[in-house]
Amino acid sequence: MSRIPVADLPLLSQASRRIPPVFKGFIWGLVGFLALNAIVADMSQETPHQYVTQVSVVFGWIGAMLGWVLGTGTWEAFMKPAFGRMSSWQEPSGWRRYFGYSTNHKVVGIQYMVSSAGGFVIAGIAAMLMRIQLMEDHMWLFQFPQQYLSTVGIHGTIMMFSVGTVFMVGGLGNYLIPLMVGSNSSAFPRLSGMSVWLVPFGILTVAFSPLLGDWTTGWRGYEPLAQSDADGIIFYYLGVFALLLSSLIVALNLTATIIYKRAPGLTWNRLPMYAWGMLAVSLLNIIWIPEIMMTFVLGLLNKIVPLPFFTALGSPLTYLQLFWLFGHPEVYIVVVPALALWMEIIPVMGRKTLFARQWGIIGLVFVMLFSGLVWAHHMFPTMRNQEILPFSFFTEMISVPTGFAYMVAIGTLWKSKLQITTPTILVLMSMFNFLIGGLTGLFLADPMVNMQVHDTFFIVGHFHFTIIGGMVFSSLAALYYYLPKFSGRMYNETWGKFGAVWVFLAFNATFAQLFVIGLRGMNRWVPVYPQYLQPMNFEISIFAILLGLGFLFNIVYILRIWVKGPVCEENPWKSKTLEWQTASPPAEHSFASVPRVVSGFYDYSDDCKSPSAPQGKIGIADT
Repeated sequence: MSRIPVADLPLLSQASRRIPPVFKGFIWGLVGFLALNAIVADMSQETPHQYVTQVSVVFGWIGAMLGWVLGTGTWEAFMKPAFGRMSSWQEPSGWRRYFGYSTNHKVVGIQYMVSSAGGFVIAGIAAMLMRIQLMEDHMWLFQFPQQYLSTVGIHGTIMMFSVGTVFMVGGLGNYLIPLMVGSNSSAFPRLSGMSVWLVPFGILTVAFSPLLGDWTTGWRGYEPLAQSDADGIIFYYLGVFALLLSSLIVALNLTATIIYKRAPGLTWNRLPMYAWGMLAVSLLNIIWIPEIMMTFVLGLLNKIVPLPFFTALGSPLTYLQLFWLFGHPEVYIVVVPALALWMEIIPVMGRKTLFARQWGIIGLVFVMLFSGLVWAHHMFPTMRNQEILPFSFFTEMISVPTGFAYMVAIGTLWKSKLQITTPTILVLMSMFNFLIGGLTGLFLADPMVNMQVHDTFFIVGHFHFTIIGGMVFSSLAALYYYLPKFSGRMYNETWGKFGAVWVFLAFNATFAQLFVIGLRGMNRWVPVYPQYLQPMNFEISIFAILLGLGFLFNIVYILRIWVKGPVCEENPWKSKTLEWQTASPPAEHSFASVPRVVSGFYDYSDDCKSPSAPQGKIGIADT
């Protein structure tokens, strides 16, 4: 038996530490799955004996999640100190730090954004497959309808729970909020460094769910329909659970950061608009995410035990009520950050003081408060007339506080000296698209119209204008606006505007037609439809593919500029908010000394003619 020389042990130890955290997380996750699945399957009394059962795969997934999260660095950096042992984690430097555990909020923010962008690409590929199938009126790309419905479910689930909920809150929120409040860290950096790794794990769980069998419920996981599905629905529940757990930790972290980590002088009256938006969204998440997580746990137990929570022994409508209690606030969890971002970018690009700032804050807060009162308009066909009226009223009413935020943006644009940059036109595109989504939403608040267009492509057009048109276009605006902050490099305006116009034209050409085809009788969830709808579906699919290529162009172009773009000045937009008063990109400690805020950030009346105002006039002074 050979012996390892003692002198070689440090080298082996160093070699083991050089194992990439992501690779180690994958190995630990695989071991965790195989171990727990085997133990539970071995205890099974089923005949004949199966290696993978409904129960064993759940425990195996838990082992995989723990192994993955711990392997990426959480064990050395988080768990060992928690047990009273010295941390052995050494955070890599350079680009390698983005592939492992980190307590730096800027690294965590970028990790969230990259994970969310990865989910966007996966969900986009699923959307392309759906549109290719719909180019013909019969089954031709997919062999069975269940395969098409699984693709619909994967697309919607990943888009809603890992893109809409994560990119602007977990990504931009983690990166920007500590900077915006003048802090060098978030309130719970260790939790944040762990929670980000739940996102890629949740995305991959949902993406690979058909390995256990196709499921037909879409992104909503409807019970008791899910009980008749194959076991793929188990990975739907588990994947969404991981994504929601990550979002809940982000919400707790951002709320505590905004409340407790603000710089001296940063009163609630001076708090940046994006921070107000993040606070409203985080409170929404804290209220509603535990509710929907428990709903999914009940759905999972209903599948694997089974327990009759949502079957004939319970109430089939119970799941709908529980899901939409979260489902409609979810829309505002996605949209409120976009509204806040408009109010962040427009004053800077317009060199004009933010119009009616307090009404913008009131709008964000009341959208948060009203969002939990409108869930039942998703269930009008299942309700009695006397139950419909109050929900129709509140659905119409929520347009009022939303209109406050919208009018703040319009008032700020009025007579401003607007610089037509790429972020500017993307914000204007977002406002236009969101207006279309809002106006068509008024029709859906009307019970008579709702009954006619329910579950048609009219609905699909409405929420894509609201969510993609509002949130995704605002996210692109944020990426171009903050690219100099993230990378210290500046994009080319010609190419930026080219990418913006490309996605705007393709988006409107695609989704505006969904209103028409919905009114003509095109139902959702069906891969086979009447022949007279085929030419229009074919045309929509062509524009959808162009839209997908447009998004891909923007992602690739932004990544290229991030790495090789020309170096620019640290505050190219001459913004006054705190995140721009640091180096671009920020150093490890963003602020060498804690800033003291002495005035608000949105008064541009003093430098309309000359945007290069001296730092003494921008609202901060060092302690």
